[in-house]
Order: sequence, then C-alpha cells, then structure tokens
Amino acid sequence: MTEADAYDILSQTFLTVLIASAPILAVALAVGLFIAFFQALTQIQEMTLTFVPKIAAIFAVLLIGTPLMYSTVRELAEKVFDLIASGSV
Repeated sequence: MTEADAYDILSQTFLTVLIASAPILAVALAVGLFIAFFQALTQIQEMTLTFVPKIAAIFAVLLIGTPLMYSTVRELAEKVFDLIASGSV
C-alpha cells in the first residue's frame, strides 16, 4: 500500500462522513436559525423552544435520510474490505 492509496482511502472516508452527516447538520442549522429569529422577533426566551423543534426535525431527517447514510457508508466499507481481501492493505 502506497501513500497515494492511503491518501485516497482517507479522502473517501472524509467525504463519506461529510455526506452522511450533512443532512442532519443542515436541518439542525436551519431549524436553529429559524427558532432564533422567531425568538428575536417575538421576544420569547423559552429554553425548551430551542430544543424540542430541533430534536423533532433531526429525528425526522434521521428517519428519511437513513437509507442515504447507510448506502454511502456501505460503499466505503465495501471498497475497504475489497482492498483488505485482495491484500492491498
């Protein structure tokens, strides 16, 4: 295994982590900003108002986005396991 192969596996791993976590992080950011703007406009400073909608939105995205996350992680795992089985690693 050369340095280029290790770099390729690492870059694919980082890309897989970004693709798998991006939907959850994007929804959490969007809901958090919406709640913050809503609280700033109405001057409601309730602490549970920030957490409950964000958790519900993240849970909904997890239910919807799990197949995408699973497929991206599975593809990377298959590539790495194929490299291990062929003796390249």
